[in-house]
Amino acid sequence: MFINAQGWLQPVDIQASPNFNQRPNNNIDLVVIHNISLPMGQFGNRHIIDLFCNRLDCDTHPSFASLLDIQVSAHLLIRRDGHIIQFVSFQQRAWHAGVSVYKRRDNCNDYSIGIELEGTDTLAYTPVQYSQLVKVLKIMREFYPKINNRIVGHQEIAPERKTDPGKAFDWDYLWKLL
Repeated sequence: MFINAQGWLQPVDIQASPNFNQRPNNNIDLVVIHNISLPMGQFGNRHIIDLFCNRLDCDTHPSFASLLDIQVSAHLLIRRDGHIIQFVSFQQRAWHAGVSVYKRRDNCNDYSIGIELEGTDTLAYTPVQYSQLVKVLKIMREFYPKINNRIVGHQEIAPERKTDPGKAFDWDYLWKLL
């Protein structure tokens, strides 16, 4: 895998999201790890892709009602089987962090890359998800050296609102693999 000049990880599945805008600069120095499943705890369907691409039919499931007209995206999604989907070029600002602060710098979307893991706060992530995440993080740290070890969970930048990637995410294991 590598990152091309346009900020796309190659070779991965590309599902271009309209939910992005220009970064104020290209000073990328943070990775934010998230989790997502739609509906909660259900995996392998198209709902995440449809959400990030503004195609989610919110009548499909009662829990989707709160997602009506929401515009959100991440740069990458790593499925439970290890399949990687990129939604937004790393050069662009994906809308993944929301109201957020890291080391007294707000608006984390401005300077971070958002990676979603298909999962929940309480269900263990798969070995292949960790393997793929490590491959991606190593490539990102080469391409964006300011990232170094600035890899955090969503709960660290928005602790009042978010809990992901949750207790099920094994940070010690990730750091050993890196």
